[in-house]
Amino acid sequence: MTPDAMTPDPRHDAPRVSPPEPAAPPVETVRKIADLARLDLAADEEATLAGHFGRILEHFRVLEKLDVSGVEAMLGASRVSDVLRADVPRPSFPAEAMLANAPAHTTEFYVVPKTVGGEG
Repeated sequence: MTPDAMTPDPRHDAPRVSPPEPAAPPVETVRKIADLARLDLAADEEATLAGHFGRILEHFRVLEKLDVSGVEAMLGASRVSDVLRADVPRPSFPAEAMLANAPAHTTEFYVVPKTVGGEG
């Protein structure tokens, strides 16, 4: 009920209806997602996850049907915007202190193994 009108509010007083059993996405979709996530799944795990994904997608289908025409759009769950501090220069740590625990370094830089372009 809305507090001012004492009439049923369809957004809150609608009867709950159990959704039909969701259609699971094809197992091939699960395989593609697992491949992107670099997961090695057994066939029974693929089938189980397809069912789980289907239930998750059904929740989105229910949300998709909601009338949100009067709801203000939001960019996130919080209305707090970026809290910025003044960009004031301040001293940093001396290079000697930063390099003290490095396993290998020059007088100014860390020495790390080469990761792109082969050995060297």
